Amino acid sequence: MQNIIVEKPYRFVPPYRGTFWSTVLRWIKVHEYYLRKTEGVESYEIRHLDRLEKSIADGHGILLTPNHPRTADPLAMGWLATDAKCHFYAMASWHLFNQDKLSAWAINRMGGFSINREGVDRQAINTAIDLIVEAKRAMVIFPEGATSRTSDRLQAMLEGVAFIARSAAKKRAKLSPDKKVVVHPIAIKYYYRGDLEKLADEMLTDIEHRLSWRPQRDLPLLSRIGKVAGALLSLKEIEYLGEARSGKLEPRLNFLINHLLGPIELKWLGSEQSGPVVPRVRALRVKILPDLTESRCDEAERTRRWKDLSDIYLAQQLACYPPDYLASYPSRDRILEILEKFEEDLTDKVRVHGGLHCVIWVGEAIEVSPERTRGLEYDPLMQQIVDRLTEMVAVLAKESALVPGYEPAASST
Repeated sequence: MQNIIVEKPYRFVPPYRGTFWSTVLRWIKVHEYYLRKTEGVESYEIRHLDRLEKSIADGHGILLTPNHPRTADPLAMGWLATDAKCHFYAMASWHLFNQDKLSAWAINRMGGFSINREGVDRQAINTAIDLIVEAKRAMVIFPEGATSRTSDRLQAMLEGVAFIARSAAKKRAKLSPDKKVVVHPIAIKYYYRGDLEKLADEMLTDIEHRLSWRPQRDLPLLSRIGKVAGALLSLKEIEYLGEARSGKLEPRLNFLINHLLGPIELKWLGSEQSGPVVPRVRALRVKILPDLTESRCDEAERTRRWKDLSDIYLAQQLACYPPDYLASYPSRDRILEILEKFEEDLTDKVRVHGGLHCVIWVGEAIEVSPERTRGLEYDPLMQQIVDRLTEMVAVLAKESALVPGYEPAASST
């Protein structure tokens, strides 16, 4: 389990409003150094930069909503800021401010401020609204809320993003009718330009050794990946269910996810829930964490809560494996993403292999209405953001080369 939960009281970290340090850090290309050293991202390309430049020139309040496939994404957004000759503010999970002092300082000086993902952080929300109203910098919020390592699929998005944009639009409209707020969906995609066959063999061999297997090099690549995936899932089924189940991957994944979340939801929420996993996980953390972070639990209760958090974390990990991800479009980059996810879930870290090229695509501006249409089950603005991002991500997915000898099993991506 990665260190994403901070066991101490939350303290809001406000944004640093000056631009001196962000200018200096960008000038010496600190973000490029860390992208290369810690993420293996070596080059980039910005598409439709003119769309952001126009919104800046028009003086709009700007909200940027990127997808979030990798931990590299916030640093990669530095390339967009550099090319647009502007500075960003950004919401950043509070745990990032508790890793080390240098990282916390750099995140803050680059415009980052904290958000407590495990509760309703009104101070962070109001800060984001006010900064968009000011329109001195664009605001970056990752609406998925967490990384997925599946850049061609979006996770369930947090509707608070639309609330922030609309609240800012209301405030700006009160200042003057011509003062607008716009949202630019941002699609981020990474393409691997190295020797995939060699890298895949190295990663699979390491995992196979962990399973006490000999390397399964006699199998075709996708069959080899499928065999490893089945073994890893079976191990978790044995751990939590007492035996490995048979059948197709999707129902097995869903069964294990609900087996993990259901009893915890019953205990903390009063009933078992359904729907996308990320919102279910967040709802549980909101209930479990306050007493833990405020040190109001004795050791026995603390142990019980950490066990629940560990099971919740596993459920979220499992939900990040779309069952048809490789079969529907067996591209080089999807294969790498799945292998990285295997490695990360086994070891809590991923090797830095280099050779990644980042594409950042600026979507067309969506003008934000100050008012929300009543009586709808969904938020129209949030749906627009989701639809635009889905379309953009699908286009970028098709630019990833298929592995030789394989064809998509279905037309969907």
